[in-house]
Amino acid sequence: MIDSMNTAILIVSGLVALSIFSSLLSLRIGAPLLLVFLGVGLVAGEDGIGLRFDDVHAAYLIGSVALAVILFDSGFHTSVRAFRAAAWPAMALASVGVLVTTAVVAVPVHLLLDLGWLESALMGAIVSSTDAAAVFFLLRVGGIQIRDRVRSTLEVESGSNDPMAIFLTLTLVTLLAGQRQISAAHVIAEFGAQFGIGTMIGLAGGGLIVLAVNRMGFERGLQPLAALSLAMVVFAAAGTLHGSGFLAVYVAGLVAGNASIAAPVTMRRFQDGLTWLAQIVMFLTLGLLATPSEFPPFAPAALAVAVVLMVVARPLAVWLCLLPFRFNRNETAFVAWVGLRGSVSVLLSIVPMLVGLPQGRAYFIVSFLVVLSSLALQGWTIGAIARFLGQIVPRRIGPVERLELEIPGARHELITYRVAPDSLVARGHRLPRWAEPSLVLRGEKSYSAHAAGQIRAGDTAYLFARPERLPHLDRLFASPAPAAEADRQFFGDFGLTPGIHMRELALSYGLPVAEADHELTVAEWLVRRLGHAPGIGDRVPLGEVELIVRTMEWDDSISEIGLAVEPTPIDKPKLPLFQDRAELKALIKRFTGRKR
Repeated sequence: MIDSMNTAILIVSGLVALSIFSSLLSLRIGAPLLLVFLGVGLVAGEDGIGLRFDDVHAAYLIGSVALAVILFDSGFHTSVRAFRAAAWPAMALASVGVLVTTAVVAVPVHLLLDLGWLESALMGAIVSSTDAAAVFFLLRVGGIQIRDRVRSTLEVESGSNDPMAIFLTLTLVTLLAGQRQISAAHVIAEFGAQFGIGTMIGLAGGGLIVLAVNRMGFERGLQPLAALSLAMVVFAAAGTLHGSGFLAVYVAGLVAGNASIAAPVTMRRFQDGLTWLAQIVMFLTLGLLATPSEFPPFAPAALAVAVVLMVVARPLAVWLCLLPFRFNRNETAFVAWVGLRGSVSVLLSIVPMLVGLPQGRAYFIVSFLVVLSSLALQGWTIGAIARFLGQIVPRRIGPVERLELEIPGARHELITYRVAPDSLVARGHRLPRWAEPSLVLRGEKSYSAHAAGQIRAGDTAYLFARPERLPHLDRLFASPAPAAEADRQFFGDFGLTPGIHMRELALSYGLPVAEADHELTVAEWLVRRLGHAPGIGDRVPLGEVELIVRTMEWDDSISEIGLAVEPTPIDKPKLPLFQDRAELKALIKRFTGRKR
């Protein structure tokens, strides 16, 4: 008994350790880490090392708990600013987009796998949602900085579209299993209950988590555990009351992450590690459940379904959903490409096996191959596609070494900076009065700010500051951005103060500004013309020049605006697809004119 227990611990811990160490190789060759985790599971499985794992009930339970942890963390790390900027387009993608994807994918499944239309729709529903773990990892850990609105849309969509896919899958499985007749009215009522109850319990649960962490006086190490345990209570309670547990836990994370919660740094660090563990365990489990020797008969059809999903279904769904929201062609194309499928699709493909559908194993194998194709092709090319479509925001500053130490009950944080060579501070730039260091370490000695004198490169400075002032401090302590990244085309030829009036701009540069806009500041005019919350890199043409959002403050206000003397090719459409509303109107007008 003890020997078998030790063997099981050795195998599980060894696979987790192997996955972690494989990440080093993944970063060297640029492979998506989640693909590596799946690969480790496949290699360790029945056709590899020989570990046999075929308990679909255990796999579904492990996957569901891990996904709940990932979604809670996804919501916790999503700012209200990002949610506001992307809520409507992301909700359209999470609802209508899932339905369109399901319908389009059902066609090749029906033709290639010889399944009925209802069975084909089930396959479409299983692979209809993007994967939160894959999208969040590639956008946040992948080392690329995407335009704010596009990144926010992808993150909010990936965190909120799982409940719709799960609802569709379970509804279709119930119909196919013949457990009971379901009317259209019942489906609509169930849909409303799932999302309504899930949202309400998520809001209440998020508030409860904040209250418990802030008021119960837990020891620091127990605070993140208390939050996580309550998040699991929210997940289970919503499911028990016939709501969407996955939606509830995401909303709870969103509420808790944007509240003034005690020990936020401790919470985030704990959740970062736990989310990594959840991803590894989930992908390892799903990899172990797969048997590569079963793949060949299904591979041609599965790859064809994956191609249709990536180049037809997802782009069509994204284009239709984003059409009302003023996304340009390149932004729409990028959102369409970052439709990574992952653990959610494989997890949902287990459901037909759980209820004993005749083709249950086929759903799992096809979904697994679709996920492998998506992670390999889309995951490996996100950086290149982002650069091609002009979606990467060049860094205005270089690397910065910063460490935050939270102070319980205080509105300030103790910040530690390692002074980089060639930073503004090292070159003699004076610090603001509110950023006077409390301590400076130089070599093996420590000094007060007065005794230290001018801060030098290599010093370590300790100072107190409010969290919203950290971006300003980063610019002072960071090394300069490499010349290649100081992209003049992206940020414009020179900067403008956002508070100047459009009248002054018109007089100084002879720009065609409407008289009604003369009293607006440049920032107000930009926001009005954009029609949505501004983000770094947003640009609006004005006559022969372009005005560009360069930097923003913590309160979402524009702090610097760039002016490009000549319109740049950054937003020039790179594909003959994804026309926006204005372009469509022009096409229709041109077509009707020719017809006459």
